[in-house]
Amino acid sequence: MGEPTLIQSVQRALRLLEVLAERDGRARAKELARAAGLPLATTYHLLRTCAHEGWLQRLDDGSYVLGHRIDVVRQHGTAARGLAHARPALEWLRDELGGAVYLARYVDGEIVVTEIVDSARAPRIDLWVGVHDAGHATAIGKCILGQLAADARLDYLARHPLHDLTPRTVVDPRRLRLPLAGEVAVDDGEYAVGVCCVAAAVPTLDGVGAVGVVSPSTEPARRTALTAAGRISRALALGA
Repeated sequence: MGEPTLIQSVQRALRLLEVLAERDGRARAKELARAAGLPLATTYHLLRTCAHEGWLQRLDDGSYVLGHRIDVVRQHGTAARGLAHARPALEWLRDELGGAVYLARYVDGEIVVTEIVDSARAPRIDLWVGVHDAGHATAIGKCILGQLAADARLDYLARHPLHDLTPRTVVDPRRLRLPLAGEVAVDDGEYAVGVCCVAAAVPTLDGVGAVGVVSPSTEPARRTALTAAGRISRALALGA
């Protein structure tokens, strides 16, 4: 047999992930380029691709950290199988409402996005403030907070100041509109100006979750989100 065909760009991207992990999971492009022995222009292209796909995340100061997909692969092998089962339902929701779809869970006291399903026609919004710090301003965050026990919700709010992200952001915990069971949560310009999202609860075997979609908060959109949430919950259970 001949030598296996190796894809150099894949090798280089994986090397960048290794180098980043060796530097406590945070580094700038120039550091990574030097350590990996790559041209800076090539490094930027690889970093942008990895960040777009969720393997890395670019911070406001220009440095890079490991992204949410790393956590899924490293810590939640079972969850990854569940996501594969749930993918058709996530794509159905995206196509039905024409907006990017976000799946999130409550993990160790934090709201964590575990999957994003978008497309050229339904591009993802720029998460300029991490969802873990913006639960009060996002539909999926409010949906998860609404499912928590009162003491767990108070603990989260005590650890996460309610930052004023847009003129419509609610920063008084007493005025937060959290959904009741069977309802959807709505973010109408509270996280990003001009962006509306709806979210529905996705109960899982190991905790609280929610699915959100970029969409106007119409009654049909709410019903569609609830239908999708049920399908996703069942799919995640099958993959467990």
